[in-house]
Amino acid sequence: MQIQIKKKSGEKALFDPDKLRQSLERSGASAMDIESILKQVGEKIFDGISTHKLYQMAYAILRKTSNRAAGRYRIKKAILQLGPTGYPFERFVGELLKHQGYKVGVGQIVQGNCIQHEVDVVASKDGEKHMIECKFHSDTSRKSDVKVALYIHSRFLDVKKQWEKPQEGGIMNYQGWVVTNTRFTKDALQYGKCAGLNMLSWDYPPQRSLRDMIDNSGLHPITALQSITMKEKQEILKTGVVLCRNLTKEVLLIIGIKGRKINGILKEARDLSGQ
Repeated sequence: MQIQIKKKSGEKALFDPDKLRQSLERSGASAMDIESILKQVGEKIFDGISTHKLYQMAYAILRKTSNRAAGRYRIKKAILQLGPTGYPFERFVGELLKHQGYKVGVGQIVQGNCIQHEVDVVASKDGEKHMIECKFHSDTSRKSDVKVALYIHSRFLDVKKQWEKPQEGGIMNYQGWVVTNTRFTKDALQYGKCAGLNMLSWDYPPQRSLRDMIDNSGLHPITALQSITMKEKQEILKTGVVLCRNLTKEVLLIIGIKGRKINGILKEARDLSGQ
């Protein structure tokens, strides 16, 4: 049966069960659960269903079998909930880099050759130093365009010129990065490739995208938790805790959560973190 699904952009496309299967596989769901979910979704979908409704349907079924897989399945939405400011996203990107062995500083004031710059993330390892700017969007339809790439690249060149002065010492390679939780425009990607500016988005570059980094690290933001409200998530983020693995009883007490609810939240956080 040829089922048309409607994307957020308004475009229509044929329902591809393999895409749904792949997203379920990335969540860590078992083969048996995946087949069961595909069967149940196949019985309920209808022509014109939105992609949002489709994946919401699959998530509701998955959550009944595995909290951990369900949390991983909705990771894109969890990243979107790191707003409304971009700072929690910057901290999350910093944690991903720490997991890869980088020494990381978030929200750094960095002296350039001409002026000072406030840099989202500075990361260094093995003779490399990276200036990383994060562009957070709470709407998946928004993209970072070429103006963003041009602006960040010009700032990086000023910082790089200062970093290359003799007092830096020991660093052999300097790189600039733009990281976004959504996507880049075609022109932005073309400029980044031409100028040597590293571009990292939700699905770019292939096999090394932000989604791949999250999948490979197993790190989950606290916004992936289902046992707390959106308001409670925002209060936790204000304490500086961004990862499920770093959530503690003390943090939950600080934001006013008490009693048996604490144990349930911490259990879910441990399950998502694989601890």
